[in-house]
Amino acid sequence: MSMAEVPQSTPTHSFPLATWLSGGSLLIVFAALAIMAAVAGSVVNRFAQAQALARSELAVSSARDYFRRLNERNVSAAHALADNPTLARQLAEPVNALTLGIYLRSYCESIRAAACAVRTDSDWLAVSADALPWPQIAFANREQGERFALGPRSGGPPLLGAAARLAPPLQAQVVVVQTLDESVLTEASRQASANIRVQNISSYRAPDRDPLTPLHAAALTTGATNAARVSALDSYAASALMLNAVGEPVALVDALVPASTFDRSAATYRHVVIGVTLIVALLAGLAGLIAARWLAAPVVRLADMARRIGQGDFSPAVPAAVPRELNALAHAMDEMRQNLIELTDRLRRREAEAQAVLNGVVEGVYVTDEQRVIRYANPQFAKLLHREPDSLLGQFCGDALHPKLDPERRPCATDCPILQARASGAARSVETLTLSDGTARTAVVVSAAPSAGRQVQLLRDETDLEAVRRARDSVLGNISHEFRTPLAAQLASVELLRAGLDHLQPEEQSKLLANVERGVLRLMRLIDNLLESVRIESGQLSIRDQPIDLTVPVREASELLRPLFDQQHLRVDIDLSALRSRRVPGDGQRLQQVFVNLLANAIKFAPAHSTIRIGASAELDSMAQVWVEDEGPGIPAGDTNLLFERFRRGEQAEPDSPGLGLGLWIVRSIIERHAGSVRVERTAQERTRFIVTLPLDAP
Repeated sequence: MSMAEVPQSTPTHSFPLATWLSGGSLLIVFAALAIMAAVAGSVVNRFAQAQALARSELAVSSARDYFRRLNERNVSAAHALADNPTLARQLAEPVNALTLGIYLRSYCESIRAAACAVRTDSDWLAVSADALPWPQIAFANREQGERFALGPRSGGPPLLGAAARLAPPLQAQVVVVQTLDESVLTEASRQASANIRVQNISSYRAPDRDPLTPLHAAALTTGATNAARVSALDSYAASALMLNAVGEPVALVDALVPASTFDRSAATYRHVVIGVTLIVALLAGLAGLIAARWLAAPVVRLADMARRIGQGDFSPAVPAAVPRELNALAHAMDEMRQNLIELTDRLRRREAEAQAVLNGVVEGVYVTDEQRVIRYANPQFAKLLHREPDSLLGQFCGDALHPKLDPERRPCATDCPILQARASGAARSVETLTLSDGTARTAVVVSAAPSAGRQVQLLRDETDLEAVRRARDSVLGNISHEFRTPLAAQLASVELLRAGLDHLQPEEQSKLLANVERGVLRLMRLIDNLLESVRIESGQLSIRDQPIDLTVPVREASELLRPLFDQQHLRVDIDLSALRSRRVPGDGQRLQQVFVNLLANAIKFAPAHSTIRIGASAELDSMAQVWVEDEGPGIPAGDTNLLFERFRRGEQAEPDSPGLGLGLWIVRSIIERHAGSVRVERTAQERTRFIVTLPLDAP
């Protein structure tokens, strides 16, 4: 058996081994350096952030230290004013508030203080500025001593103050007040190298939209300095409390350091790291390329030898190679070459033996690949299909065999023995094949499990044997179906008679015996009908032509099945008044058989305690329509004509009366021989209706 060569798949894009090795080494080095750069960048960012936070905390501490020094200067200025002889002289004389105020204002301007004042224990003698909250200043002075700080309750910047008593006998003291205004904050910002802000704690309300509110809340809660990056201000900020001499908070001090300074430093470091990474990766790539070329050279030679061995050239020996691992591979390939020489000779001998066996068997044998394409066919297989063996090679097996197609499915897609054998290990199927001359042959296809991508199938012609099976199945099908209904009716009557033998009235017993008698007569008719079903299949059925009143076969069929109606608790409603004693040309016995089958079919599907209706109508005074209607679940979706095919059963057929699907086929055959038709439909009342149409005699 000769097998087709397996095509070799080639990658769409191929690159030399040296390229792969150098590219891999470059990728590894670049990945390692990139990870290192990313980690270093992350560490630098965290370090820069920590430095920025420390810088902002230091700025807050520097600002508070500046305010402390400013207040120390106020103390010195207050003592200097208290020791001033001019002030002592003015206070020793009757006090002139206007003159004293002018002097104090001049002194405050010289020391760059916000205000100066002289007070006794009970009242202010003179002040240099009336705008300050002097009662609150007096209270803070009494409570905190010579150094005091306060946040005015009316708002405004916090105040730093100092007081000093005049020498006796003068009972007074001087007060120097410094306001933390813009000029003071500007100097504090310059010294702290940050933007310093001060919030009066007495009037602070923590606005929601202020980015510094979380820091203020943390400082007020913990009392410690809190720092964080404030993205909304693009700054690092720190916030701390400024306390007075008795430990009460007076103000919130904020220090803001621009984040751009630290971000630029971190970005500069990242750029340096990225540049170094690229340079190192480039150098590593060049070194890897040189090493890869040296390593790839023996691999290329071994690949060339492997390709020649694959093409069947076993003559040259495989050369040695370096390094040691490739040399071991070369030795292994040379051993493989020698083994392939021996194996090829052995396979050729076995192929010749197999070819002799396949050419000598009676059955047809063919081999398919994974796509079910024929790769080998023996002469017997080609002879059975009336084809030449070479013309079958390369064809899809379904196109070569031409199995009979079912209207609803394709055998190659649903019942293929090749596909079944792949799942179960082996499969067998009977197919009707259409040969090239148009004749049909019945064949058995046996498929083996796949091996190495190939499957062997055996084809045996069983056309004559299948014809015998069909004849047998046809007779058995008619017997099993047509005898079941009358026998069931008789059995029901016999059971009723036996159950009530001791207490039934003679009239009731006579009625049951009459049912049994009708059943026996019906069985005798069915024997004739069974022979007639064979005549239907062979086309030899004859129909007697007599004027028939359709009410007669309808009522006889209904009476015949009465025990089954009673057993299923079904009601029968017959209304054939539309025919008005019109006659139908035909065979009464055959028409009775039609309605027996239709009523038996309705009994199968009608629910208990429902009604089976039989009605009629006359169309254009020339055609009669008689229908049998039940309240069952309905007909399956699809082509309703399929219900009248042989061996076709309804999807909801009950398991106790399986049948073989011959009843409706006999109905259609008889009606068509009466020049009529039969169909099924679903009514608007959700009932299933079988309609028989027959020609009427002239009135």
